[in-house]
Order: sequence, then structure tokens, then C-alpha cells
Amino acid sequence: MYKGKNSTAPPLHSVAPLESSEVKDIWYHNLVNVSIITEFFPPDYAATGQLIEELVTELEKQGVSIKVFTGQPGYAFTTAKAPALEQVGDIRVQRSRSTQVWSGRIRGKAINGILFTLRAFLHMIKNARKDSVFLLTSAPPFLSIAGYFAHLLLRFPYVCLIYDLYPDIAIALGVVAKNHWLAKFWRQINRQIWQRSKGIIVLSPAMKERVISICPEVADKISVIHSWGDPDLIVPIAKEHNWFAKEYNLVNKFTVLYSGNMGRCHDMDTILATAKQLQNEPIQFVCIGGGPKRESFIQDVTRLGLKNFLFLPYQDKSVLPYSLTACDLSLVSVEVGLESLVAPSKLYPALAAGRPIAAICPKESYLRQLITDGKFGTTIDNGDSDALAAFIRKLKSDRQLAEKMGNSSREYLQSNFTPEIIAKQYLQVLEQSMI
Repeated sequence: MYKGKNSTAPPLHSVAPLESSEVKDIWYHNLVNVSIITEFFPPDYAATGQLIEELVTELEKQGVSIKVFTGQPGYAFTTAKAPALEQVGDIRVQRSRSTQVWSGRIRGKAINGILFTLRAFLHMIKNARKDSVFLLTSAPPFLSIAGYFAHLLLRFPYVCLIYDLYPDIAIALGVVAKNHWLAKFWRQINRQIWQRSKGIIVLSPAMKERVISICPEVADKISVIHSWGDPDLIVPIAKEHNWFAKEYNLVNKFTVLYSGNMGRCHDMDTILATAKQLQNEPIQFVCIGGGPKRESFIQDVTRLGLKNFLFLPYQDKSVLPYSLTACDLSLVSVEVGLESLVAPSKLYPALAAGRPIAAICPKESYLRQLITDGKFGTTIDNGDSDALAAFIRKLKSDRQLAEKMGNSSREYLQSNFTPEIIAKQYLQVLEQSMI
């Protein structure tokens, strides 16, 4: 089994012969054939795609046979096309042809998602095997519906991986009315999908409770498995030794970083109000990424005449070890009313970077318990820019506290949320689905 660079595994010559139970475990893992269906996969920058890539890489190390069906790049427009068929080690990646219609708008994304879902349905019908399990992600949101109907035809096992809970998010954001026929149909079919599934994976305890409230019958099928960060890829780097910090003149400025999607589920208003309070202090805000709120956020910064913001596009994965450590504080945010519907994946790489974290979130958010347990930062109520500004000033004046929280970030990740730890949890669910 794969060991990280901090592993204390004995040298090869001293490893004891495998016990019969260990041989059985390895043999059984090799029987697990997994087909993962997801719209996003590298070279796409979407966080879900990058997480799936890291997951399949780790599962492969644990002896799982994996196939991935995905789409052409949607976020990474600098890489307009990727190979239709790609073999990465023992991982087979098949990409459907690209369709990008009004991709920056909700309606366009929905159309693109529907087209990918139809192709995924045909792929499942053609490639379904009873000795393999399909892992159906919520990217796009209606993908599990296609998996459900394909299952009715061919009876293959499937597991639902819920990154974002639909239609609840669409209702919370006002995209569709709660009593609209589409929302009612979607919720009803979700119940059927979950009941037929062999397992359901959600990213937070709050998401689990939300699913149970919708469909109590599946309570014993739900596993809470967090996202992760790779402590071997992302290692704390002092800003004075960090080329990214030097290139963007961040070395001698207290830097507050928001890295990732600026989406409809993220509270950017509190960040804006905080930056306005601190505009005359030597504090630099850096926003890296994209998303539906990015352009309007930039417009607000310009309208307010703020000079303490730097906006950068999504960075290649090879740059992340430097961009994520070119700061003194990382921000994570969730909008009010969405705490049980989404779980920000950007938290975990930020933990690996070894910096303090401030989470702007509702009082009911699971992030509050994580930060209390790990002691790696603070939580801020949505709209409380005074509290966030005060925390930033405190870290700026107390570098010893900042260093202590940063060390706690790294330690908490290494103890709970590494790819190896999380992949074992996925493997357990996938093995159970084959029984």
C-alpha cells in the first residue's frame, strides 16, 4: 500500500510475510471494479474534477480497477480539448465530445449538463457489468437520474456521491420555486434513486441529516466522507522563499487569500465589507479563481475604489503549492441557508498549506465544529465584517498565534483528511456495494 513521505514503514528486507487475511484483502480489492461518472476531470480546473483525479489515483494504489467517463474541459478554457481516450497507468479515462452552450450562464450550464447526462446514460447502458459498481457524482446534478434509469434496465450496483444537494440548492438560490413541478419531481425521483443505491456518500454531517430528512429510509446507507488535501503536494513554504509571493509582491504584505470558485453558494459580501474596512492598512486581499460572482465582485471592488485587491485566474495544479502558501490567512465562505447543501472543498488544501483559516458561515455549519476541534482558525458569522477585520488585525500583530494556528491546520489535515485516509473510507463503501 502507498505510504506518504513521512511514513515509518520498515525497509523491504524486514517486512514480514503477509498473513492469509492480508492476502485475502488484496485479492478482494482487486475484485472491485469501479466506473466513475463525472462531468469534470483534469485538465479541467473544476474542484470536483481535481478531487476525483486524486481519489482514483489513490484507489488505484490500493488495487482497485478504475474507469472514468467524463467530459471535455469546461472550466479550463486554455485547454480546449483533451484526448477522447486516455490510459493513465491502469486508469482508463474516456471523454465525451464537448458541448459548451452559454457556459457562463445557469441555463447554459444546465443544457451542457443535460447533454453530458444523456451521453453518460448511453455509456452506462453500453458498459454496465454486474461485477462492477458505478460511482455517480452530482456533477452534473441530474447525473444520478440517468444512472437510476440505466440501473432499472440492467440492474448494476451504483453509489451516489453528493457534492451538492439538488434541487435544494436551486430552491435556496431562487432558481426554481419550492412548489414548482420540476422541484417536486426531482425530490421524488431522488428518493427512488437513493433507495435503489448501494450507498450514498455525502461531505458533511449536516448534508447527511438533510438527506435523511428527505428520505429517512436510507439513513443506514449514508456515509459522511470529507474532502481532502494532499500534504505531499502542498507543503508549507515561507513567503520569502516562495516565487509566487515574490512575483505578486506579497512577501512583505499581510496577505488574505480566497482561492477557488466564487459561486452563488459563497459569501463574498462579507469579504468585500472587510476589505473596505481595512483599505487604509497594509493588508492585501488576493482572489484566485472564477465563478458566477467573480465579475460582479470585481465591479464592486472597482466601484468602491478599493486598491487592496488582486484578482488572478485559476492556477495550474503545479502552481497550487506556491499560490496556496503565498498568504498569511486563507478564507472559506458559505452563504446563509446553504450550510447543509454544500461543503467547501477549498478548506482541505488550505489546511495542507499550513496557514490559519477563517470560515465565514452560518452558525449551524459543520465548519464550526471542525475549527473548534482543530484549533486552526476562527469562524465568522455571515455579514460580520467587524469580526473578520478584527481577526485579521490580531493575526497581523501576533505572528506567534498565526504560526501556531498554521501548524494546527497542517497537523489536523494529516491526522484526518489525507488522500490515503479518505480513499480507504471510499473503498469500504465500494466494497460493501458489491456484497
